[in-house]
Amino acid sequence: MLNIILILLGVAAIAAGYLRARGPWARYQALKAQDENIARYESWRGGIRDTGKTGASIAMEMLRKQARDGALIAGAGFAIVLVGLFIR
Repeated sequence: MLNIILILLGVAAIAAGYLRARGPWARYQALKAQDENIARYESWRGGIRDTGKTGASIAMEMLRKQARDGALIAGAGFAIVLVGLFIR
């Protein structure tokens, strides 16, 4: 009985982690693509790009952290499922 409960808790944690990481990861990828596009444009234009912190770079760090936290929750859920499978 304990193994079924652990498996269900693990599946719930995997789903929660995925849902928590999906949004920030998509937004991070969009900001990253936009930043790369700006870098290509400025290199084509011949301008020197400022390498200091910008609002977008700070947002990208926060989004990356949120996505990483969601992935860790999903990973913990996977570990719980494995424990539930191996408990007799």
